[in-house]
Formats: sequence, structure tokens, C-alpha cells
Amino acid sequence: MKNNGFWITSWRKLKKDKLAITGLILIGILFFIAIFAPLLAGNKPYIYNEKGTVYFPLFKDYPQFKNVNFRDKKNINFKIMPPVPYSPSEYNLDIILEAPSKKHLLGTDDQGRDLASRMIHGTRVSILIGFIAVFIYVTIGIVVGSIAGYYGGIADMIISRIIEVVMCFPTLFLILTVIALIGTNKHVRVFDKSGLISIMVVIGITSWTGIARIVRGEFLKLREQDFVSASQSIGARDWRIIFKHILPNSLAPVFVTATFGIASTILIESSLSFLGFGVKPPTPSWGDILSQSRKYIDFAWWLTLIPGSAIFITITSYNLLGEGLRDVLDPKSVSKK
Repeated sequence: MKNNGFWITSWRKLKKDKLAITGLILIGILFFIAIFAPLLAGNKPYIYNEKGTVYFPLFKDYPQFKNVNFRDKKNINFKIMPPVPYSPSEYNLDIILEAPSKKHLLGTDDQGRDLASRMIHGTRVSILIGFIAVFIYVTIGIVVGSIAGYYGGIADMIISRIIEVVMCFPTLFLILTVIALIGTNKHVRVFDKSGLISIMVVIGITSWTGIARIVRGEFLKLREQDFVSASQSIGARDWRIIFKHILPNSLAPVFVTATFGIASTILIESSLSFLGFGVKPPTPSWGDILSQSRKYIDFAWWLTLIPGSAIFITITSYNLLGEGLRDVLDPKSVSKK
């Protein structure tokens, strides 16, 4: 069985892979931006002093906050704003399609919204969808693959046929079909106005087949090992053997596949948003920003270059980390360099 020493040794090997570590660092930066997006970009100050009274809008919504004029130097003694002092949904038709400048570091879009703020909050959407969708389909894949691989027989045959049927459908078209069906449900539209939850769930329930096949293969290989026979001989229950003894030894290829899966999920979400089926406006999304730039690609270069570069860097970072994990955790599949 793989113990803590295996994972420690794997981490030491991974640290020697400069490309994988570079990807890990970039992913860490994206996580930081996603977690602290409200602190990095927004039109709500951390703290301000009006007529001698100190307010903390970051922690509490004061009734009078919306009517405060922060340019009024007579009443506002001091204020501390986020580094990007604009809301991702704040319109200003006087500055539409403004090129990057000192005031707007990444420029503005066709409705005068600050692109830097939208990119920062869009990072949260992409990272959130990537991880939760992958968590959903990894969980489904592990459960289904474990049952098929451990019990075999009729259960394995039925599950394998279901997997083959689901894999016959193109993933993107299957996702579009499910989204269309969900979109006709008025209860879902009221509950999930931004479409964020729907995207995560749909990607999660349509992408589990790869994980299920990997786990099934690992279980078929490991269930004949001596430690499984020993557990069965002492009367251990099936769920204990599956989740405590066999599954921990099957997780290495799952981690590698999940890492690549996050990159694929972010790309799928960006594609859906680009086509208009993804996260609903005004919720910022990299794909939606890229979609809006199609009309202005000839002169508003920043609307295409910036979100496109963000998607490229994010996917490349996960792929670099996935390659490193594959070389470390699965030496048989070491890529020739």
C-alpha cells in the first residue's frame, strides 16, 4: 500500500521539475486572486471616514453607503479603496472602449466597465467552476468505477455499457443539450440566475466516464492482491475494503487526470460563455469578455488579448502541473523529453 513516504518522495521528485513548479506557482497566484477578488477589485472601500464617523462597508452594508459621494473632500476625511477601485458591473458610457491607461490598467469594455476588475472577478468564476465541476465528476467516477472494478460480473458489464454509451456523445454537445433542458425550468432560472451552479453541475454529471474507467482498471488490478485477500479473510466489509484499502492505492492516476480535467473544464466554460450558453451577464467570465470583443477586434485589441492570454496561461499551468504529476506518480508513462 502507498504510505506517507510515497507521497513525500513524489513531492521531492516533483520539486525537481521546473515546469511543473512554474505551473504550480501560477495556479497559486490564480487561487489568491480568486479568493481575494472582492478585496482586489470593487467600488466599496475597506474603510472611510464621513463627518468624523468611521464606517467599514467591507463588513457591513450601511443604508447611507449608496448615497455617499467619495469625491466630496469636505465630508469624506479619508478612504481606503481596493487596488482596482471599480466594480465589475459598474457602467460608465463616457469611457467606453478606453485603451489601457494609468486610471484603467487594462482598459474598459464596450459599456465602460473596467476590464481589470472584470478579469479579477472572472478568475473566481473560472477557478470555482473548474474545481467544483471536477470534484463532482471525480466523486461520481470513483464511486461508479469502484463498484464496477471490485464486484465485476453483471455490475461491471452494465456499468461498462453505460460508460460506453455516455462516451459516444460529444461532451460539448451533451453539455449544451442538458443546459438547454435546464434552461426551460423556471425554478432553476430563479434559483440560479447567474447560471454558475448549472454549469458546474452539468459539466460534473457529463464528464465522469474517464475517471470511472481509470478507477475500474485500477480496482481490477488491485483486487487480486494479497492485502485484499487478507482483508476479506478476516471478514472486513466490502465498503471498508473498497474505500480504505484499494481506493488509496488507486488515487495516483486519478490526481493526474483530475489536474488535466480542471484545465479542460475551464476551457469548456470559456467556450460555453463565448457561445452565450455559459455564465449569465453581468457576472464576469473570461469567455464572456472574449465573446464581447468580437465586434471590436480591429481596434480594441485589449479586449481580445487579455482574456485570451488569461485562458491560455491558466490551461498551460494546469497542463504543466499535470505532466509533472504524471511523470512522478506514474513512472511507466513518463513522457520522452
